Amino acid sequence: MMAAAILSNCSRSSIFKFSLFSAFRTYASASNVLINDAKYSWLKDLGLSADNPGVYHGKWSGTGEVITSYCPANGEAIANCTQASLSDYHEAVKATVKAWDVWADMPAPHRGEIVRQIADALREKIDLLGNLVSLEMGKIAAEGKGEVQEYVDICDYAVGLSRMYAGKVIPSERPGHALLEMWNPLGAIGIISAFNFPVAVFGWNNALAMVTGNTMLWKGAPTTPLTSIAVTKILASVLEKNSLPGAICSLACGGADIGDAMSKDESLKLLSFTGSTQVGKTVALNVQERFGKSLLELGGNNAVVVLEDADLNMVAPAVMFAAVGTAGQRCTTARRLIVHEKVYDEVVTGLKSAYAKVYPSRVGDPLEGSTLFGPMHSQQGVDLYKKAVSDALQQGGKLEFGGQVVDRPGYFVAPAIVTGLAHDAEIVHRETFAPILYVLKAKSVDEAISWNNEVKAGLSSSLFTGNLANIFKWMGPKGSDCGIVNVNIPTSGAEIGGAFGGEKQTGGGRESGSDAWKQYCRRSTCTINYSKDLPLAQGIKFE
Repeated sequence: MMAAAILSNCSRSSIFKFSLFSAFRTYASASNVLINDAKYSWLKDLGLSADNPGVYHGKWSGTGEVITSYCPANGEAIANCTQASLSDYHEAVKATVKAWDVWADMPAPHRGEIVRQIADALREKIDLLGNLVSLEMGKIAAEGKGEVQEYVDICDYAVGLSRMYAGKVIPSERPGHALLEMWNPLGAIGIISAFNFPVAVFGWNNALAMVTGNTMLWKGAPTTPLTSIAVTKILASVLEKNSLPGAICSLACGGADIGDAMSKDESLKLLSFTGSTQVGKTVALNVQERFGKSLLELGGNNAVVVLEDADLNMVAPAVMFAAVGTAGQRCTTARRLIVHEKVYDEVVTGLKSAYAKVYPSRVGDPLEGSTLFGPMHSQQGVDLYKKAVSDALQQGGKLEFGGQVVDRPGYFVAPAIVTGLAHDAEIVHRETFAPILYVLKAKSVDEAISWNNEVKAGLSSSLFTGNLANIFKWMGPKGSDCGIVNVNIPTSGAEIGGAFGGEKQTGGGRESGSDAWKQYCRRSTCTINYSKDLPLAQGIKFE
């Protein structure tokens, strides 16, 4: 489903250096923020106010830069946040490490009980928190609530996991010996999440890391600080109710200095990073330099492949959701549509018809129930969209639909369909975090698979076909090289039960279900001699 972008706008000089984002505008006075408008008074039910401290480790504080969070649907200030200074950060890390002494001593099923209570607390606030995601990030209300539901779901999963995750007992070749495999927590970990999924990606990490015995420090995206604060307040309420250290789930809102410090901090045994491939590479190098562990969820240039035997009634709605959902700002968004030449014209016609049912009639305020297509998250997203459309036309593309910026308050664009480009055109191989779909014409399933695999990222992919041979080829060793290999469903919308992540420049990390919990543990091989003899392995005699 998701996870991929603190946008692709980060310079090589700093791993978290941004161009001017909407959230970094001039500090807004308390009298001019949406939270003080009666229409948005519900924000206060999440514990938010006009001015919010952005640091938590058992107590709320913040002495860093004061920033303002803006609503991408109208460009208006929502509320302010005081970010962490480096001094605040170091205090938070120290508290997070200290909290581990308490948390690691709790039996795993007891930790699972705390996570169960977190799930219940999220359920109580699911509508409010989902609306905040829509207001601050820009995704439609159904997706905002769905993102919180994803956090609830992974909590439920983690509760069961707390009584099930286990090592192994392995047959020993030596008489009177037992050979075991143990999984223990890493300690304090760091989580850096992105603007496009400001709740769910943290939730994936948080729930699994908690039940496996880790404490954590979270830095959310600089442009969604209010969501980070609201989520942390929910976690804090559960921890405090159970007389547990709040620093089990610490928060440090911040920018470049905090992200850089986390990547270099030996106190954080694992750093989970969701963002661009460019930034992820620097993060990985910094973490590896100190021999830490990294969990990377990076870019995706995802393709939907449609063969001549596909059910075309399924294709248009599936591709539209994958390409248009979240205004093209999911890491799993479909950016390439590879269609067999025999059904190419029919697919393009059907897709244009489907798009016309969304734009312009279903574009608008993401909090309105009728809206299906909300804004881009920032002006930078709009600028990237404009450049990509221009570059696509210069490289031989033809606009079949959309391609323009919408003249209204906020950061709205029209979803675009582009045909006529070569499969290996530079713009086709460039991930643009925007609702632009490049449609390519292929001659065979083998050609389509090769085009799917030729990009540098390897996150999500989907094949539409009714042929079993094609399905198993697609899933097999010479099929899609992505971490997510779907059949007859969109590239986006992953369930929590399977491991989420990708290959190649997507980073290789895995979060959520399956055995992703192992990312948050260290493995020990333990040999126990319960005999009175001392035989050596491989029958070696040393006497």
